Formats: sequence, C-alpha cells, structure tokens
Amino acid sequence: MAEGQQEGWVTRASALLYRHRRLKLAAVLGAPSLWLVIVYLGSLAVMLISAFWRVDVFTGDVVRQWGTQNFVTLWSIPVYRTIAIRTVGLAVAVSLTDIILAFPLAYYAARMASHRRRNIILIAIVVPLWANYLVRVFAWNLILSQGGFLTAMTQKLGFHLTLGNTNWAIWLTFSYLWLPFVLLPIYAALERIPSSYLEASGDLGAKGWLTFRRVVFPLIVPGIVAGTIFSFSLTLGDYIVPSLAGNTKFIGNVIYDSFGIAGNVPFAAAFALVPVAVMAGYLVLAKRLGAFEAL
Repeated sequence: MAEGQQEGWVTRASALLYRHRRLKLAAVLGAPSLWLVIVYLGSLAVMLISAFWRVDVFTGDVVRQWGTQNFVTLWSIPVYRTIAIRTVGLAVAVSLTDIILAFPLAYYAARMASHRRRNIILIAIVVPLWANYLVRVFAWNLILSQGGFLTAMTQKLGFHLTLGNTNWAIWLTFSYLWLPFVLLPIYAALERIPSSYLEASGDLGAKGWLTFRRVVFPLIVPGIVAGTIFSFSLTLGDYIVPSLAGNTKFIGNVIYDSFGIAGNVPFAAAFALVPVAVMAGYLVLAKRLGAFEAL
C-alpha cells in the first residue's frame, strides 16, 4: 500500500511539473542559481562595497566609511597606472601571439589533416594541460633562466641570450600556457565551416587569399574572440607567472601584496575592480561579435 501511495505521489508531482513548466525550470535551476547569487555575485558585491572603505593608518583596522580615496590613489600615483597599463598591454600581446600561433595549426587540423593526424594534433594540444600549472611555469623558468636551455643553445650558436626575469619571459610563459585555450575554439570554428562555402567561392573565381578574407575569416571571428576571452582574462588575473618567470609587478601581484602582506583589503578590492571593468567591456564587445556562440 505504501509503495502504491508513493507511486501515486510521484505521478502527481510529475504531472504538476509537466503542466507548470516554469515550476519545473525553477526546481532544476533553483539551487545552482542560489549558489551563483550568494557565492559568486555576493562576493563581487562585497568586493565592490569594500573598495569604498579605507584602512586606518594608525591602527591598521578597516574603517567602514564610504569614500573614493582608494580610487584617487590608483589614479594619482603613476606607478599604479603603469602597472595597469603593463598588465593590459601584455594580455593583449599574449592574445595576439596565441592567435598567430594557433591559427595555422588549427586550420591544418580542421581542414587539411587526415582523421589520424587530427587526433594526434588534438591530443598533443590537450596533453600539456594534464601537467600541473606550476610545473609548466617552473619548466619555462628553467628554460629561460641564466644557465638554462636557451642560454646553452645560444652559446653554441655564438652569442649569449638570457630572457629569465624579464617581461619577455612572462610573455613567452603566458603564450605557452594559454595557447590550447585559444586554439581549440578556433579549431571548432574552422571545422564548422561547410566545405560547400569554399567550393562556391572557388567556383565564383575567388583565389585562396580572397576566399580566406571574404569567407573563412568572417566565419571564424567568433571563435577567435572566444579563445582570446580565456587568454586575455587569465593573463589579467594571474600573479604567479610574473612572480616566478619575471621580476616585475602586475595587477595580481599588487592585489596579493595589498591583501596578504600590507593587510589593506579595501585598496586590494579597488585595484581588483580594474581587471573586472576591463573584462566587462571586453565581454560586451565579444558578445556583439558572437563569441559566446563559439564557446
């Protein structure tokens, strides 16, 4: 009897959810949405609010009084503007580098390689992601440091080159780390282009470069932008690579020092809003270019 009552309750509940689609949607997305609002959006709201607080210079305690002194400090002190410009500039350089490196390989894998070679290429791209992030950073640190592999190879060629603890080392390390994240969306965009488009372009007399410029490139722009979302945002927020591979400050390093060493949480929150604002603008542009459809 109890089993029959249970089956009847399940049937009635199923019928209720079937008749009320919005109730069904709320039951499915309710818990994840609540978690997103409380944990993710809630933490961003707390960060935004604390950015307008300040730290008492005598006691070191956080004074919960509203003010714009942290943002005035960011704008008035040139070193912070320099750090922000350096971080954004390197994020752009890394994204452009990964696009240049990723496109030929993605095009070959998507349009030219056999099924077997395509699988080999994709596996070779994904396998490095299985290694720990710090292991890959330290590997590049050893390659580029004084007495490392790069120095040994250049000495055999008759000159000396060391890139360790420079912005070049940071650029190379970031470009290596985020290359798979840029390549895979571009590969997916190239693979989705129907072959009939290329054949039609050839039948109409277009050569290879014209076909690429008028047909292929407009169709893969969303994939390119989708890939750069990863490389751009990950570079903006990273502080480990600048600490290990280079000898310079980025936004993430200043936030870490302000929060973990100086204990100036409001200033760290204010500086953290800079990459948030930059990424918000970038995501708006990416949405207009259709990048979210390629993710």
